[in-house]
Amino acid sequence: MIGPDIAGIAETLGRAADTATAIAQLAAETGLDVDAAYAVQTALVQRRLDRGERLVGLKMGLTSKAKMAQVGVDEVIWGRLTDVMRIPDGGTIDVADFIHPRVEPEVAFLLDRLPEPGEPVGDFTDAVRAVAPAIELIDSRYANFTFSLPDVIADNTSAGAFVIGPWSPVPDGLDNLGVLLEIDGRPTQVGSTAAILGDPRRALDEGIRLAGRHGVRLREGWVFLAGAATAAVPLRAGAHVRAVVEKLGTASLRSSS
Repeated sequence: MIGPDIAGIAETLGRAADTATAIAQLAAETGLDVDAAYAVQTALVQRRLDRGERLVGLKMGLTSKAKMAQVGVDEVIWGRLTDVMRIPDGGTIDVADFIHPRVEPEVAFLLDRLPEPGEPVGDFTDAVRAVAPAIELIDSRYANFTFSLPDVIADNTSAGAFVIGPWSPVPDGLDNLGVLLEIDGRPTQVGSTAAILGDPRRALDEGIRLAGRHGVRLREGWVFLAGAATAAVPLRAGAHVRAVVEKLGTASLRSSS
């Protein structure tokens, strides 16, 4: 039996991202399952690396019930981050580079010594050098931001761009910090880091386990986005976005048209 065309699907998704053009879902038509979807993701990101981008970290997706409900899937997933996706704190992005961008507040970790895949994290502070507030810009390449689980995995979990606020030492607790997302100074989402698998630190365990299943080991110096603390909010041209995480501070970006 002939399996899905991994390279062909990756090329289709890559062109959709490059041209900011929405496409129809692919999984049902191509027979893509979760394992094949991660193979597509690998090929899709390799396409970026071949043109000079560098891997700088991993991101978790669908780590909150709000996000699962928002997109209609129910399994934690992971994707890859490259240097070109990173926007300086307070920097500007052009919404015309994306299809239907949305923003969400997150917690970011700066990775230090990492265990082997399958080995549990012992002392969290051994694995994480610092923590920061963050904003992730997600942008599904599928029409209407609608997809199945294999579809979103293949699409590198809707990764678009990210902003990291100031790094700080890891506080005693990360499990119930207040989170606020502001657009143009107005609160649009209020939540808690408890929405991220109950505690963002659990996201690191999941990331190590899930990525390790596909032969990927997290590296020292990488960024790790633990997942969204609230539902995502559509980003319009000319907006100023600020994420505030209790004890950690703020991260921000501006959008242009």
